[in-house]
Formats: sequence, C-alpha cells, structure tokens
Amino acid sequence: MKHLKEDNGHILAIGHAEKPESMYDNPQLYPMMFPWLFPYGLGGVGAADELGMSNLMHKQKLLMYHDKRFQLDSHFPLIAFNQEQIKSSTTGGYLMAERQNFDDIAERLMNVDIGALEDLSSRLAKGERVKAVTEEEKTCYKLISDLDHVAGHVQGSLTSKRYMRNEIWSLISYLGAPSWFITFAPADNNHPISLYYADTKETFSPKIRDGNERYRLIARNPVAGARFFHFVVQMFIKHVLGWIRFILALWNTSAYYGTVEQQGRLTLHLHLLLWISGALTPQEIRHRIMDVNSDFQKKLVEYLESVCVGEF
Repeated sequence: MKHLKEDNGHILAIGHAEKPESMYDNPQLYPMMFPWLFPYGLGGVGAADELGMSNLMHKQKLLMYHDKRFQLDSHFPLIAFNQEQIKSSTTGGYLMAERQNFDDIAERLMNVDIGALEDLSSRLAKGERVKAVTEEEKTCYKLISDLDHVAGHVQGSLTSKRYMRNEIWSLISYLGAPSWFITFAPADNNHPISLYYADTKETFSPKIRDGNERYRLIARNPVAGARFFHFVVQMFIKHVLGWIRFILALWNTSAYYGTVEQQGRLTLHLHLLLWISGALTPQEIRHRIMDVNSDFQKKLVEYLESVCVGEF
C-alpha cells in the first residue's frame, strides 16, 4: 500500500503481444508457451474439459507423461503451479468481494492510513500483542482480514500456514499434548525407487550408481523426488502409524498432523505431530520421573541409554 499510494508506484507488465493471453478457457495457452512440449499444438490444458477433467488434474497427467518431458522441463512445473496459485487467489477474492461488500472493501483499500499500518507492522514484528484501539487501526485490521481471506485459498501462502497452526492448536486443545514429534526425511538420492522415478528408463532394474549420477538425476527431476516422498510418506502412515483400519499397528493412533517443507538441497521432508490413544500426559510423565522409587524412571533411563549406541 505504501508503494502504491505514497511513492506513486506502478505495476510493470511485460508481454510479447499487444493483447495478453487469458489463463481461463484457453487450451492453446500452454502449446504457445511450450511448443517443444506440445509439438503438434494439441492437448493443451483445458482441452480435456469435455471429458470432465479439471485443469489441475490435466497438469498432473501431463507431469506423468511416459517420456517425462514435462517433468524434466525447468519451467513447466513452476509456471503450472504458479498459475494455480493465481487462480486460487482470484477465487478467494471473487468469493469475498460480493456486490454488497465491494464498495466497503474498495474504500478500505483506497483510504487506509499508511502511518497506522506501518506502526502496526513494526509492533507486530517485535512480537507485541496489538489490539486495535483507534478507527485507523481497526480499518487496518479489517484490511488485513480481507487479504487473509484471499490468501487463505493459496497454497504456500503465509495465511495458509497460519491456518495450519490454528488447526494444530485446535487438535492440542481437543486431544491434549501430542505424544511424538517426528521428523521424516526419506533419502531420495539413495533409494532405488526414487532413482527409477527420476530416470527415463521404463524397466525397473536397480543398479549401483556413483554419487554424482544420483545427485544429478534427482536435481534435474524434482517431480520424481516429490513422487517418491509422497509414496514413502503414505506407506509410513499406512503401515507404521496404522491409520488404515484393520491393519495391525505398533500402537493405536488417535490423530496425526504433518506439514511438508524443503530441505537445504530443495528436496522434501515431513514434520509430524502424533497423538497415541491412552498415552500418558506430560504431567503424569513428570510425576513418575520425579518418583525415585518408580519402575517408570528406571525403565526410562535404561531405554535412553540403550538408544545412544556407538559401535563400528
């Protein structure tokens, strides 16, 4: 808002044609952007609408094409995902800005107090709990709420992350403290299934590869890393957590909540909170640990000592 109002800021758009192309109902958009991926100019995103296939599903099907040219292209997955984010943002704005609300939202955007907005931003950045007192501050909070309503529909946005934190707090309020915090990082550059996904060979024939070849395979095909990560996490949830009914598990899982983020080398890993049915609360564990005569304390120390093992 400061850029647009005080600094006379403008938005720069650079195109290759006089008339911009639409992302909606335009099956020729992707063949025009990626002629090397659509050599006959056919099969663009949106061309399968008559078959009942959504644009998102069509992009997923293209990424699973047999020769993997869509996976190996450095721009197609990024642009395809970015346009899905733009469409989600547009949908959120469309749902929020109904006709009876449009004037109020436009007035808040055009008449927001930049000084009050900067003051709120600086105080919130310091970790303060700020309650709106003046009318200018209340207007700023309403504006932030408007933006959150739009950004909440966009995967990967800060608002979507805040919504996930709210869901986690709700689970903790309902079920109590989680029993386990699990960090799950599959070794995609070592696993034969991941390397098979990244390679272009159709036959699965695992072989020993040197480290440089393995890293190059994974680095040039991020879709393969994501497929392998999804497969391993699903197997972990199914067989280790025993979330699927009628499957013998190591424990009875009452709930779990997992979030995915990138590692330093841009592959994926999982952070997961796990609730186990009938588990002791932190306070019960503390009472038993503090009791020097309890078997619980003795067994816990024996377990911790058994976990830390150094051997050659």
